Amino acid sequence: MAADAVVDLRIERRPKLSESVVSAIRAQVVSGEYAPGQKLPTESRMGELFGVSRTVVREAIATLAADGLVEARQGAGVFVKDHPTLAFGSITLDVGNKISHALNVIEVRMGLEIESAGLAALRRNAAQEAQIHEAFFEFDRLLERGEATGKSDFAFHRAIAAATNNSYYVEVLDALGMRAIPCDVASPWGTDSMLSRNYQEGLQREHLAILKAISASDPEAARAAMRAHLTASQERYRALLSGQQAKWISGTAERKG
Repeated sequence: MAADAVVDLRIERRPKLSESVVSAIRAQVVSGEYAPGQKLPTESRMGELFGVSRTVVREAIATLAADGLVEARQGAGVFVKDHPTLAFGSITLDVGNKISHALNVIEVRMGLEIESAGLAALRRNAAQEAQIHEAFFEFDRLLERGEATGKSDFAFHRAIAAATNNSYYVEVLDALGMRAIPCDVASPWGTDSMLSRNYQEGLQREHLAILKAISASDPEAARAAMRAHLTASQERYRALLSGQQAKWISGTAERKG
């Protein structure tokens, strides 16, 4: 038991400063300290409050904006969004950069997205199907240009949720926000292996299977394809965790040697 605890401490990366600021502001928003529509303090003031630079504050605000909690209005400041995802804000309150948290998020997504894929195959209209296609091809375009694909990956899954024509699927997915997507430089769980072209091409093949099933109005195939996609993501994270443990064991052996 003691050895296991040591391994956990060794392989865990310390949070970035911006992630700590994100968690603090998110807690204030969820608790109601900052109400919907309320303006946040200026970058300078937040830097003073949190003891960080304005660059760190900007990075934190960008993450919160991507998660749908705040919006920046040019010349006016940053405001808390009046958005139903605030009701689910506690879902991501404590999400950090541990692989265990990433696995927990994927488990939640499996409960949500497997059924949403099946419903999308049955209920989507032409415009919604087009949005799913557009997100798929935007991912491909960004991949070819060597740019971050995380936002288009999230857009693909969100478009499927929207195609259920049940707004709650979208709301819960929005609450998870970009932290649900590992293959982006902004994600706390992104690694060189997860940002590689081969990794992302594999994601696209999985996405294509989901897209084909939805387009064919085959709900069971859509559910199966989404289940396969998210299960593969779980396995990739478990492999990453095993690799970190092996690296630590190897490093310990070398030091003792």
